[in-house]
Amino acid sequence: MVSNIQSQNGDNVKIVTKPISLTDPIIVEGFPGIGLVGNIASQHLIDELEMEYVGSVESKYFPPIAVLFNGIINMPVRIYESKKNNLLTVISDIPIHPTISYEVSKVLMDWAQSINVKEIISIAGIATMSSENKVFGAATDDIMLSRIKDDVEVFQVGTISGISGSIMAECYMRNIPGISLLGETHSPNPDPKAAASVIRVLNKIFKLSINTDNLMEQAEQIEMELQKLAEQVKTSEVSDQPKREFPMYG
Repeated sequence: MVSNIQSQNGDNVKIVTKPISLTDPIIVEGFPGIGLVGNIASQHLIDELEMEYVGSVESKYFPPIAVLFNGIINMPVRIYESKKNNLLTVISDIPIHPTISYEVSKVLMDWAQSINVKEIISIAGIATMSSENKVFGAATDDIMLSRIKDDVEVFQVGTISGISGSIMAECYMRNIPGISLLGETHSPNPDPKAAASVIRVLNKIFKLSINTDNLMEQAEQIEMELQKLAEQVKTSEVSDQPKREFPMYG
């Protein structure tokens, strides 16, 4: 339970946290999308860095569920903190519907600015026909792109869909430095390998030493546990979108 709380409110979205004491923190976000790359990578980041739960994102438009961890109730969209690494992670176990994505990203960026965020890292998946496990990257400006161009395949033309796209658009409009890391996946099913590829890029960018071996070893278990969530994501993303000639990701 969060005590001595701070809050950031929109009309339909609210962020409630403990007071954030970090100075110019980096925020990493991972919401469910194709391959659940953002969700898996963010959870691994939280586990390996032993990050502390500090708050949640709430909305009456989120599915009416509570999340269980070893029998303990928790919120479906959570915020974690690592004081050692000056890092915050926003992770969601529920897909964010397109109709609420704009407001979630707006309130999230309001909150990020209120704590003097240094930069935003958005993690998502990208579907391709390749058999590789590349990480595609994009950024809000040339300076940020130069930081990642040697470690990713720069995604030249395309669109970022869903909540990750909304967050990157908000970063651009507000001049908040932002990076989008897109793990290459080959199906809509949970893809720990793609998540591990993204983690390895984060290691290089921020000089971290997060071990991905454990993630790969647990791939089968993760796939079983998250298969149900993947089905929810696929259902929520079915829409009458026009066909595109570039890979779809989000």
